[in-house]
Amino acid sequence: MTPFRPHSSHWGAFSGRLLDGVLDIRPHAGDPHPSPLLGNLPASADSPMRIRRPAVRRGWLEGRPGNAAARGADDFVEVEWDTALALVADELSRVYGTHGPQAVFGGSYGWASAGRFHHAQSQVHRFLNTLGGYVKSVNTYSSGAAMVIMPHVLGPYDHVERKSVTWDAIARSSGLVVAFGGMAIKNADVHGGGNSAHIVRDRIAGASARGCRFILVSPLRDDFPPEANGEWLSIVPGTDVALMLGLAHVLATEHLHDSAFLERYTVGFPDFEAYLTGASDGVAKTAEWAAALCGIDAQTIRTLARDMAQLRTLVTVSHSLQRADHGEQPVWMGIVLAAMLGQMGLDGGGYSYSLGALGNTGKHDLAVPLPTLDQFRNPVADFIPVARIADMLLQPGAPYAYNGQARRYPEIRLVYWAGGNPFHHHQDLNRLRAAFRRPETIIVHETAWTASARHADIVLPATTTLERDDIGAASGDPLMIAMKQLIDPVGEARDDYAIFSGLARRLGTEEAFTENRSARDWLALLYETTRKALVAGGHEAPDFDTFWARGELVLPLKPDTGGPARAFRENPDAFPLATPSGRIEIFSDVIDSFGYADCRGHPRWYPPHAEPAAADPASLYLVCNQPQQRLHSQLDYGAVSRAAKIDGREALRIHPDDAAARGIRDGDVVRLSNARGSCLAAAVLSEALRPGVLQLATGAWFEPDDPTAETATCIHGNPNILTRDIGTSQLAQGSTGQLTRVQATRLDGPPPPVRIFEPMRFAGDGEDMVAGREQG
Repeated sequence: MTPFRPHSSHWGAFSGRLLDGVLDIRPHAGDPHPSPLLGNLPASADSPMRIRRPAVRRGWLEGRPGNAAARGADDFVEVEWDTALALVADELSRVYGTHGPQAVFGGSYGWASAGRFHHAQSQVHRFLNTLGGYVKSVNTYSSGAAMVIMPHVLGPYDHVERKSVTWDAIARSSGLVVAFGGMAIKNADVHGGGNSAHIVRDRIAGASARGCRFILVSPLRDDFPPEANGEWLSIVPGTDVALMLGLAHVLATEHLHDSAFLERYTVGFPDFEAYLTGASDGVAKTAEWAAALCGIDAQTIRTLARDMAQLRTLVTVSHSLQRADHGEQPVWMGIVLAAMLGQMGLDGGGYSYSLGALGNTGKHDLAVPLPTLDQFRNPVADFIPVARIADMLLQPGAPYAYNGQARRYPEIRLVYWAGGNPFHHHQDLNRLRAAFRRPETIIVHETAWTASARHADIVLPATTTLERDDIGAASGDPLMIAMKQLIDPVGEARDDYAIFSGLARRLGTEEAFTENRSARDWLALLYETTRKALVAGGHEAPDFDTFWARGELVLPLKPDTGGPARAFRENPDAFPLATPSGRIEIFSDVIDSFGYADCRGHPRWYPPHAEPAAADPASLYLVCNQPQQRLHSQLDYGAVSRAAKIDGREALRIHPDDAAARGIRDGDVVRLSNARGSCLAAAVLSEALRPGVLQLATGAWFEPDDPTAETATCIHGNPNILTRDIGTSQLAQGSTGQLTRVQATRLDGPPPPVRIFEPMRFAGDGEDMVAGREQG
């Protein structure tokens, strides 16, 4: 019988085998709560969505003037690998030779592989750096605002807030967890690189059984797992900062705040207090003031503030809150609220950003480093915040502010994308479609015919993790896995490393890129990073061949000492924070010196940007959160993802009151619209939402009703055709894709069929067209 072989994915470790042509998957035996998302994996072995041969867009291949206008609507022509690599190498040579590396944007988003070597982001950046560099992006769509604000006020993003509060500490010590934005278990199912043991449910259940209270602050009731037995505060979307200010006002005016902690461990509280009490602006941020904005009554706010002061309290802030207007503010205000309670550094108390957003956040740190492929130094200094790609392509040379810098967008001639699907992550997809018509050439490595592939010029078929050997390992997870190839490459798909090696050979950089190593050689070399650290620490350290034969290796963990927050609390002079003052910055002189109107010296309430749809009393909030049935848009064609659709269309949750007012019933197709565009989705009536709020998960593959139209409707249900493409503020320029306002109407008549998962059709003979291009 065909044996199971170990493998790993972002949603969990597993073993797999190909049995009678079908991929058979078994979750890791040590995982107490395996993710159902493993059920999407088998489709990648045989789906018609897989890209089987290199393909080139017809208009680009023919060299037609103005052909970029047809991106997303043009035919594709399949070509041989040698032809495709020659076309890519020639185009790279032309752009680098004529315009320089500052005309090349290297796009990726890091989620393409759980492996440490076949990691598309590392591969594409390493390759482009051997050619002279590229314009890069910084930060992430998930946490773009937090990644910029936190170093100013608390310390490095991955240091203080992610390494100081563990799930074990919550289970043994927390008395009250106030979760702004919640801790949706669907998010904790996932972690970049793997998660061999999903522990969040058990730790929350243990804390709840011990008597810990969990308070969910969200417009969605199921942003908490049922094990929390949580109390739901149904808040108006986007008003969490107002609620935090109301809580802070109660703490300050009832003298429940920890003045001694604020004096010793923070700077700037008097300035903030003047704002809180209204001394500086004439508006006291009372519980009544907050209640009028956030929809939670004043007495509930007062009672919660008093409970927070009395109990061992942990304040958490989710990714979702900072993916909206002024997203820096809830992250910062959550820190201030926790500082006023004076519990930072106490076991199970204080502050944690994004706890529950990833499966390994809140676990113990590894005691040894993980294998990492060197991407080399990028000699190009220019970059953009990741969520500003459409601005960059549409407005070359335009000025913009970012984190105290006055910058200008570069002029990009060529986009090279490997790993990630911007038509999932980005906002205002009609605007993104226009932006993708600007570059001269777009080259994409993809496993499947996503919208990004369909908007490219040259598409190179890449393997999935199932089709190659790799090493699976992730921060916070103790299991390193020998990810063994489970299936043969689909069609003519090649590893990213093989693709870049072939291009490097044509461009004269093969030795620099490969260092004369095969993929197997690289795995053995990268493994040495961890093995040497194991030896130095006196731990078991098998050689690579032994590890590969075993299939997995348990790595040592650091003890739960309370992390940097505990050390800071015990001795702030010996262990200062990596902020300008070495303390928690309630008021930041640095941020204040930037002079931004939308992010000043201390956290404050900023009303959301005005939207035309909001002026209509019939408009609704739309929450565009992460999906439960897939990771981002990955494997949307998988069985678990497709089973959650209704007649092939994405499901839209709507409160029964809102549905009744619009004549909408379960299963009806609903048209959502605003000034940016529209999409269709299938209604699911649910009381797990606040009235006035809709919820449509991101990640449905974008399918325009008319790919040639300037303003298209997504008939499949991608909400990012509705979201705004503006930055959180001048400080971070992060994504604001979590919230928008829309009209919702029942669609009369038969809806257009969803065809995004039908096989691609290709135009005629690509070789003749290549010859024509060369002659032309």
